[in-house]
Amino acid sequence: MTKSVLTSSVDEFIRYLTEVRQVSEHTVTNYRHDLLRFCLFLEEKKITSWSKIDAGHIRFFSAYLKHKQLSSKSIQRNLSACRSLFNYLNKEGICKTNPAQAVSAPKADRKLPNTFDTDQLNALLAFTPEEWIEFRDKAIMELFYSSGLRLSELVSLNVRDIDLIYGQLRVTGKGNKTRDLPIGRMAIKALKEWLEHRPTEADSALFTTQQGNRLQPRSVQQRLKHWVTRQGITGNLHPHKLRHSFASHMLESSSDLRAVQELLGHEDISTTQIYTHLDFQHLAQVYDTAHPRAKRSKPNK
Repeated sequence: MTKSVLTSSVDEFIRYLTEVRQVSEHTVTNYRHDLLRFCLFLEEKKITSWSKIDAGHIRFFSAYLKHKQLSSKSIQRNLSACRSLFNYLNKEGICKTNPAQAVSAPKADRKLPNTFDTDQLNALLAFTPEEWIEFRDKAIMELFYSSGLRLSELVSLNVRDIDLIYGQLRVTGKGNKTRDLPIGRMAIKALKEWLEHRPTEADSALFTTQQGNRLQPRSVQQRLKHWVTRQGITGNLHPHKLRHSFASHMLESSSDLRAVQELLGHEDISTTQIYTHLDFQHLAQVYDTAHPRAKRSKPNK
C-alpha cells in the first residue's frame, strides 16, 4: 500500500526525532501514535497537503478527539505533537506556518478531591489519648479538620499563634500572607490537653517531637497513616484530605463559597469552586428556599 504524503512526512519526522534529537523511545511511540491519528483525521477530510491546513482544521481535530472521549491531558499531548511536527515541516520548507501554534489545548480535567464523610471522621477521632504522642496527634487532626489548614501551615504554627480563650489562630499561608481562623470546640479541647503534655523544654513550635524540636511534615504524614490503621478507617489519610473534608463539609452546610475561600486562603475563587460538588437534593432545597419564583406547591396527598 502506497504511503500518503502526510504519513511519509510523519515517518521522516519520527526518524528525525530518533536519530537527530535522540528523544526517548516512549516519546517517539507517543508521537507516532498521535500523528498517525492526525493523518487519518486529515485523510477523512480529504486533505492531502500540509500547506492546506489552517488553525480551523486543528481546532476541528481537537473537537474530534474530545468527541472520541479522550482526556484533556491526551488532547494536550496530541496538539503538542502537531506543533512539533509543523515546526519540523517549516524548517524543511514543506509549509510556511504552524497552524497548531494558535490553538489552545483544553484545560486539564479537575479531579474532585477525596474526602472523608462525617462518620469516618468521627470514627477517626473517637479515641481517648493516654500517652503524650496521642495527645499531640489528636490535637493535630482536630486542628486540621477544624480550621482547614495546609500541612505547611500547621507545622509552622507557634504557641503564640493560637488564642484558646477567643478560639482563634493566626496562620501564615502561601505568599507569606496571614489570615485569622476560628478554632472549633473539639479542637480547642484537644489543644488544651496537648499543651499540658507538650515538652516543657520545647522551643516556640506548637507541635513538637518528644525532644522539643519542631515537628516535620513527613512525621505528620506518617502519624496520620498510623491512625487510619489503628482506627480501622478505610482509605488513605493525608493532611490535604482533612483540609478537603473541612472545605466540602463547610460548603455543604453553608453554601457560602466566599467564606470558604477566605478560610482556605485561596487567592482565586475558582480554586475553591472545586469543592462545590454538593448533592442535588441539597442544591434543590437551597434553590427552592432562595429563589422567589422557585417555590413549588406540595403534591396533593
